[in-house]
Order: sequence, then structure tokens, then C-alpha cells
Amino acid sequence: MIFIIIIAAIALQVFLTVKMVSPFLSLLIVSILTGLCLGMQPADLLRSIEKGVGSTMGGIALIICLGAILGKILEMSGAAEKISSTLIHAFGERNIQWAVLLTGFFIGIPLYYNAGFVILVPLVFTLARKTKLPLLYIAIPMAAALSTTHCFLPPHPGPVVLVNSFHADMGLTLLYGICIAIPAVIIAGPLLGRLLQKISNGQQQTDVPMVVLKKLPAAFPSFCIALLPVFLIALSVIAGNFLQDGVLKKILLFMGDSTIALLLSVILGFLYFSISMKIKTEECMKWLSDAIAGIALILLIITAGGVLKQVLTDSGTGAYIASFSSKWQMPPLVFAWVVTALLRVTIGSATVAGITAAGIVSPLLAQTNVSPELMVLAVGAGSVFGSHINDSGFWMFKEFFKLSLKQTFLSWTVMETVISITGLLGVLILNMII
Repeated sequence: MIFIIIIAAIALQVFLTVKMVSPFLSLLIVSILTGLCLGMQPADLLRSIEKGVGSTMGGIALIICLGAILGKILEMSGAAEKISSTLIHAFGERNIQWAVLLTGFFIGIPLYYNAGFVILVPLVFTLARKTKLPLLYIAIPMAAALSTTHCFLPPHPGPVVLVNSFHADMGLTLLYGICIAIPAVIIAGPLLGRLLQKISNGQQQTDVPMVVLKKLPAAFPSFCIALLPVFLIALSVIAGNFLQDGVLKKILLFMGDSTIALLLSVILGFLYFSISMKIKTEECMKWLSDAIAGIALILLIITAGGVLKQVLTDSGTGAYIASFSSKWQMPPLVFAWVVTALLRVTIGSATVAGITAAGIVSPLLAQTNVSPELMVLAVGAGSVFGSHINDSGFWMFKEFFKLSLKQTFLSWTVMETVISITGLLGVLILNMII
């Protein structure tokens, strides 16, 4: 009976998604109905809702907000554009794919997918015109880099939520995620782009917008501010594992906390760009307001997903579903990937699929000795599997590059699936090593 209720809950979520109901509302509705159908008393259900909101947002709200602000600073100051133009110039036309890949990777770490995509699309069009290369030959590495950072690397919402749900270490998750992201983005980027380049046609390169040149900040501070959170978090992991207890270790661990690292980067970004580019404080604060406004819905969706996770946990359903892993003799990491991939294909949103899967597979961590960091990455890999018409990213890629449905399936969907499968393989390899 429990299994039927869960299937019905997922079916209801899919139905509401098809009807274009906001994921925030649909997840709340599904959470409440699921809890009642599973036999939870109304008072217990209300406590689960309150606990789900608090436990979810308490650990991630500041990280997500500060990450959004840092991304907006890099976008509005022109630092993101400077990073991309510097890498393109350094690599040259012969290695254009690798330049675009690194650009997407560096910009994808601090920026959310949609923002990074919109920023880099004009660059892809301009490069296609100048080099006379097929559009997808250049576009696929860019999209693969952005998608890979989106599903594997904090401070993106999906990985941050999963780190909080599985009580994983943020620094280790970031380092493991980079180890997996590098081969995944190479395979799904330049290598796949060469295979898919014939999908692009000459007509797509004719009427394209050119990048408008403007005064940009210097390259070195742009790179430093963009990558400072990654550097500080990585430094704290090294300090925690190799330095003896002392003042230096305490300082590095404090500065390497995800919230503090992002806060320092935001402060440094505001100070540098406001002084060097003579931007007024009011304008900088508008960037902050715009950044928070841009992720308000994401925060609400994450909150509602946390409610569903808590309802599944408190009702005992998560443990029941997790028991299928042992019954089917399926490794926990593979089980987590399969569950998330199925949710991704049915629901569409990578973030919602990951959050929903967290409530289902989190009991596995208590029943097995699997690494919580690798569980985060397994779910992250599953969350990008098989993107199709119910995913907004699918339509962004299709419309920006003027592709047909068939061409989008053969390019975007294949690329996302390659990232997902490569990510799972990377997780399993790391699981054998660590």
C-alpha cells in the first residue's frame, strides 16, 4: 500500500507539473496529501512541515543567497564577460572548444545555469560567425560545462540542498565533485560536440547577435573574485586534514566555511568593482536586491521539497523505499542514481528531482557505510538524466539555437544523459578509491 501511495504522489506531482502549477505549490500539496494518505495524524503532519522548512532552509539559505549575489556581481560588473574573453584569447581559434569549456566551467561555478547560459550565448554566436565553425561544435562544450557545475558543485542550489540533507561535508563534496566534473565535461563537451557538429547548419549562423564591447574590469581580479570561494573551501579541507591544531588552522577552517567564503567574496567583489569602476553604493545594492529576487522562487521550491522529504522521513516511508536497495541487491549509490533519474525524467526539474530523491534515499546513509558526499554526487548525476520536453533547459537550448525538436533531442538530451552516466561512473570509481 505504501508503494502505491508513493507512486500516486509522484504521478500527482507529474500531473501538476504538466498543468504548469508552480513546483512550490505542487510540492506542498503533494506533501500534505501524501502524509495524510500514509496515516500521519494532522498534528504530526504539521510538525513535519515546520521541521522540514526549518531543517532545509537553516543550512542553505545564506549559501544560496550569497552565491546568487556573487553571480550577479560578476554578471553586472562585466567580470564574467572578461573571464570568457580572456580564455578565448589565450586558447586561440584552434582550441576554441576547450576555451569555451573552461569559460563555462569558471563562470558556471559562481553563476546559476540560466544566468550563465544567457551571458555566454552571444559569445557562442559571435565565435561561430568569426570562425565559420558549426554552431553546436562550440555550443555543446559551453552548455555541458554549465550543466556539470549545476549538478555537481556547490554553491548551486541542488548540491547545497543535498549536502544539507545528507549531512555531508561541503568541502569534500566540492573536491569530489570537481574530480567527477572534469572527465564528465570533457566527454560531454568537446568530444561529444565534435560528433554532434553536423546537427548545426549554416542558416543558424547568419542572423546572430554580436557581443557588444564595453569597458570591462581587469582579468586577474575577475578570476580571483569568481574563484575565491572554491579556493577558500579547498584550503579549509587541506587545513582540516593536514595542519596541526592551532590558530592558523582555526582561521582557515573559519574562512573556508561555505557561508563565510561566499560572504568574503561578495564583500571583496562589491569593494573592488565599486572602487575600480566607480559604481555607486546604491547601484551595488540594487545588484543585491535583483539577485535575491531572482532566486526567491528557487528558495520556495527548495523549502517545499524539504517538506516532502521530512514527511517521507517521519512517516517511515523513506526507510521502506530504501529497503528495496537491499532486496534488489542494488548498491546504494546506484539505487540513488536510478531513483533520481526516474524522477528527473517524469518531473523535469533537476532541482526538484534531487530534492524529492533526497527524502527517499537518505535512510540508506544510516543503513550502510556509504559516503554522504558520494551520495550527494550520485543524486546530482541522476538529476540531469534524460532531459526532454518537461525541462525548461531543453526549451532554452532549442529556442536560443533555433533547433528542431529532433535536433534538440539529439544534442541537448544526449549531452545531459552523457553527463549523468559519466557522473555515475565517476562516483562508483571514487567509491572504490576512498
